[in-house]
Amino acid sequence: MNIHPTALIDARAKVAASSTIGPYCVIGADVSLGENCRLASHVTIEGPTKIGANNTFFSFCAIGMAPQDITYKGEPTRLEIGDHNEIREFVTINRGTVKGGGLTKVGSHLLIMAYTHIGHDCVIEDHAMLVNGATLGGHVTVEEWAVVGALCPVHQFVRIGAHSYIGGGTVITQDVLPYSMTSAARDTHAYGMNKVGLERRGFSKERIAKIHHAYKILLASKMNTSQALEKLKFEADRGEDVDMLIRFIEESERGIIK
Repeated sequence: MNIHPTALIDARAKVAASSTIGPYCVIGADVSLGENCRLASHVTIEGPTKIGANNTFFSFCAIGMAPQDITYKGEPTRLEIGDHNEIREFVTINRGTVKGGGLTKVGSHLLIMAYTHIGHDCVIEDHAMLVNGATLGGHVTVEEWAVVGALCPVHQFVRIGAHSYIGGGTVITQDVLPYSMTSAARDTHAYGMNKVGLERRGFSKERIAKIHHAYKILLASKMNTSQALEKLKFEADRGEDVDMLIRFIEESERGIIK
């Protein structure tokens, strides 16, 4: 195992022999670090935290810290992180709270850029990207392939839909539609479909056309949301992507950004 002599590792931590621990890193009790992980320098990880394989943590990360919640009383809540993630400088990720289920969960194949904050009880799904300074309050869900732009504050309990793109500096207080582009430059409105992102992920022209049709009904017609949903439900060939969009809207508790 490659451990710098200045690193401090608690005897109760489990660190894979293939991992590299750089100068002045601190790994606390009840931390499990998987194969081929790399901690650059000055990285702090507290537990209970379980981290998978092939993750890179850059300098001055603070991972698995206690939640920033005034009701937290030191309970042994958890953080879980998947595989193949790049977690950049000064990122902070907090453990869960008892009232929120006790778990903050970060998926795999993520790019989490510098100064990002992931609050307690958040769920970040695979392939998402959090750009510099993105700030997620507690209980936020970021679905697969979503992009949260730089300096975006996201309110507690918000859900960010799959394949969506949020422009930099946008304050998010309601749920962000799957496949959408949302930006403060457009008065914090969903102003269309994330066509470029979908093409990059291999969506066929047929799938993209069906999503685009649904967005025209939701965003560009004179129908309200309920009327638009009813119209979409009666379209027999709408496809699974539009079905997911309909479910997302119907399950929203905070309301959606249109």
